[in-house]
Amino acid sequence: MLKIEQQVSLQPFNTLALSSFAENFCRVGSENELREALAWAHQHRLPVTLLGGGSNVVLARDLSGLVVHMAIPGIELMSEDQDRRVVRVGAGENWHQLVLNTISQGWFGLENLSLIPGLVGAAPIQNIGAYGIELSQRFLSLEAIHLATGEQVVMDASDCQFGYRDSVFKHSGRDLYAITAITLALSSKMELCLEYPALQKAVERIGASELTPKQVSDVVCAVRRSKLPDPKDTPNAGSFFKNPVISAERAEYLHQQHPDLVTYHQADGREKLAAGWLVEQTGWKGVMQQGVGTYQDQSIVLVNCGGTATALLELASDIQASVASKFGISLEIEPRVYR
Repeated sequence: MLKIEQQVSLQPFNTLALSSFAENFCRVGSENELREALAWAHQHRLPVTLLGGGSNVVLARDLSGLVVHMAIPGIELMSEDQDRRVVRVGAGENWHQLVLNTISQGWFGLENLSLIPGLVGAAPIQNIGAYGIELSQRFLSLEAIHLATGEQVVMDASDCQFGYRDSVFKHSGRDLYAITAITLALSSKMELCLEYPALQKAVERIGASELTPKQVSDVVCAVRRSKLPDPKDTPNAGSFFKNPVISAERAEYLHQQHPDLVTYHQADGREKLAAGWLVEQTGWKGVMQQGVGTYQDQSIVLVNCGGTATALLELASDIQASVASKFGISLEIEPRVYR
């Protein structure tokens, strides 16, 4: 039976460990429980906020209404067709544990996405990506419940309107749906993606003639751990700013002004800039103020060492202003901010 609690601390439910309280809170482990929670909220005329792993949010206030913690489990092989493996995953599954599970089953394609924090249900919202792979490249469809009507909908990749760290759920579909499951197209063939420069360098150091997906996953984990702090030890939300994508002409102009500018060529001809490099060049790397700061080994990561959401957002604003002043580039905050 669904249990609804009042005035629940959300500090354990966000990886920045910011102080915030839910007016009402429940955990749902099935679609039936989700429908029950939505019906309760509608009956009491309360807004609903969905919360997964809390790894991509900034809770800058208490959350009124009903906070629903998504915990729907399940990993199921739906079909096998030659090398293709279609896998359905519940929204409440831990993403990294999913990656490890699929590798152990011989279902490959997610190894580059190892150690990304959060739950599966949030992955399409962000179109998570790392080391040359995005979720959209492995995505078939998702199942969701329309929050207002309770209707179940199925969306394919075109419906989701995936972009770089982007989807319809950040725009016209924002706060309209609760994602309950996703379906992925994986493979029994070991077709490794090693084109990303940082991954290439790490793999070269191993010197193995033939890598396995598990070895690639291990390398990705090692690279991520060398750059990113563990939220359990140092509260953070991963990359706090998106890597800006600009025109080739604009990138060439900036190269002339800043020869060490770090860029990554995109398929559409544009150039992606390294936000961490931009932040570091403006002198913010390793800076601490009011209990918050930038991580000493990766300046794109903001950390909370006992500060407040207000202090964190002030720091972010100061960094954005510095980057805009020096490079004419607007940094966009990656996590969703609840102000």
